[in-house]
Amino acid sequence: MGFTGLARWVNAPTSGLQLVRDNIALNHNGQYRGKWNLSVRSYRSTLGQIPGFQIPSERTMCALTMDENVFVLLEDPLAPTRADVLAAAPPGQETAYLQSPTHFRTTFLTLRPPGALEQLLAQLKARWVSVRQSASSVPQRGQAGGQQLLIEGHIFSIGSDWLVRVGNVILAGGGIKGMLLEAEYLPLPALHSPIADGTSELLSNLLTSVLPNVRDAKTVAVTISDTQWEDVLWDREELEKGVQDPIHDSPEASEDIYAYGDEDIPEKKRGDWIGVDRDRRSAYLIMGALRSEGIL
Repeated sequence: MGFTGLARWVNAPTSGLQLVRDNIALNHNGQYRGKWNLSVRSYRSTLGQIPGFQIPSERTMCALTMDENVFVLLEDPLAPTRADVLAAAPPGQETAYLQSPTHFRTTFLTLRPPGALEQLLAQLKARWVSVRQSASSVPQRGQAGGQQLLIEGHIFSIGSDWLVRVGNVILAGGGIKGMLLEAEYLPLPALHSPIADGTSELLSNLLTSVLPNVRDAKTVAVTISDTQWEDVLWDREELEKGVQDPIHDSPEASEDIYAYGDEDIPEKKRGDWIGVDRDRRSAYLIMGALRSEGIL
């Protein structure tokens, strides 16, 4: 698995999926590899319904199912962001200040198997309700409703270096709300873009080329900077572990004439675009794009 870029074709026609498929086959000699199926559900807390308990704004939660993993994004608008806490911390006190909040504005989790989240909410009788369901499938309290939103499409390979995923965004009522296009460059697990928002010219050019020549097509690149992604991946437990058990330089290694100096460098950096980390980043971008349009 490699570095991935995502784009949104907002006003794609109902025939857009076939148009993209034809373009990939004719102009890129692309090969069909399989189906691309994702499902997304969103929830809202109901803490304000507790007698005597008032809050200005409820919490929200989105859950995207991709293969055997479920990626959950929780947001509490009343909690501070990690950047806010760091900005308020005096120099040298950043670590201590990060321990103060019980949680930050966003929390990003990976769960498995699919369906476990709904079972947990039902067993705990948690104050979360599924939102934006179609009128015919409104769930009863404590019951899991049907899938709210689907992304259905195809996966193609272009040569040996590229995978391209294209899919329609299908609402609960069956209507199509544009398309998502994802390009994955397999040779690289990470690609640090010089552009501040994390946009990669290599991926942008590929995504642009697979789009059919349709008049007035409205496309939007979906990106996240490395700094923002580090905030998403921040782990309090890992930070506490690092403070309690710091790594010291080994005097034996420094005196060893055969030491290369790279013994402490991890083979795999946390957040590289491989394995479940690639899927996490992809899921985060997809949910962010749909939420920004008010679809979730």
